[in-house]
Amino acid sequence: MLALKVVFWVCVFVVFYTYLGYGMLLWLIIKIKRLVKGKQPPTPMPSDDELPTMTLMICAYNEQDVVAEKMQNTRALDYPKDKFRVMWVTDGSNDRTNELLKEYPEVDIVFSPERRGKTAALKHGLREIKTEYVAFTDANTMINSGAMKEIARLFMDKTVGCVSGEKRVAARKEGEMAAEGEGLYWRYESTLKRWDSELYSTMGAAGELYAIDPTLCCEVPDNALLDDFMMSMYIVDGGKRIAYSPDAYALEYGSADIREESKRKRRIAAGGLQSIWWLRKMLNPFRQPLVAFQYISHRVLRWSLTPIALVILLAVNALLVAMGAGMVYTIILALQISLYMAALAGYVMSKHGKRNKLLYTAYYFVFMNLNVFRGISYLRTHSNSGAWEKARRS
Repeated sequence: MLALKVVFWVCVFVVFYTYLGYGMLLWLIIKIKRLVKGKQPPTPMPSDDELPTMTLMICAYNEQDVVAEKMQNTRALDYPKDKFRVMWVTDGSNDRTNELLKEYPEVDIVFSPERRGKTAALKHGLREIKTEYVAFTDANTMINSGAMKEIARLFMDKTVGCVSGEKRVAARKEGEMAAEGEGLYWRYESTLKRWDSELYSTMGAAGELYAIDPTLCCEVPDNALLDDFMMSMYIVDGGKRIAYSPDAYALEYGSADIREESKRKRRIAAGGLQSIWWLRKMLNPFRQPLVAFQYISHRVLRWSLTPIALVILLAVNALLVAMGAGMVYTIILALQISLYMAALAGYVMSKHGKRNKLLYTAYYFVFMNLNVFRGISYLRTHSNSGAWEKARRS
């Protein structure tokens, strides 16, 4: 029984630390840091004359339906026109995307007739970059007007090699639970990213909006499933930081339904496992101790150990209760069963178009962890391809 109790409490610690404990510890460390060093004043916004040259790169595959909306959004960005370029990299597109883009004289079109995947498209576009910095965004995400200047401001700090903007998720209409679940997750995730950045560095950038110094860019494998994460983490591994700003944000609509959201989650989970292996040297605490602490705490545990710990925790807890281990184990088992029953109820309600945020939050938590196991299967069948598998948006 002692061995089972040790396994049980180790699993409790792993699960708690991954989802709550790390955030609490991060908050405490930052509070202490502010007391010791004081809160650092923000870097002032440079004048238009001081702004660096910037390219906004949009990698796209068959995005004819969003070209007009995306270009309207791009034209509204507040950045000196003589220092700003717009590049569309249309990897294998066979719809009217290229034809529509020709109507915009400010757009540089980089086209490859062969569909080789997003990472290959990124590398193709990077070979054509002539500006000091390059920002990446998706065709179906809309950026706030001040985003490019905010990104440029953060690059004034020469310890920064990558800037990550904030992803915001919206539902087109009230009651779209897949979008609302995704939005809740990203609000919590954004808080952790902001704290990570204040401690030292955000652990990875999201493809909806991020920017890099192209001179620091490392070669990302063409079959990378999370090209944005890999590209940004290579920069961290090289000794620069990822700065995070909620004042540069990209807004996109959530997945149309939970099935479409599952496509995204299993691909992200597969890409996470792939990245852990490729970035395994970053797990060594003797190379970059603070980076290893943040990386393992915020990323590695979620994508690897914690979903397994959740399964083991339930099984071992049931065994301990059956063996009469004590009241505390009975209470924890009851809490676990309540969580999974709430998740089941949230799933059933969402299938019938009904909503309850508390129940759906429980469902979304279980859903995210289940997709890690689905990601293992996805990685096995997609490890040689980085091609798009777009989730339909609401």
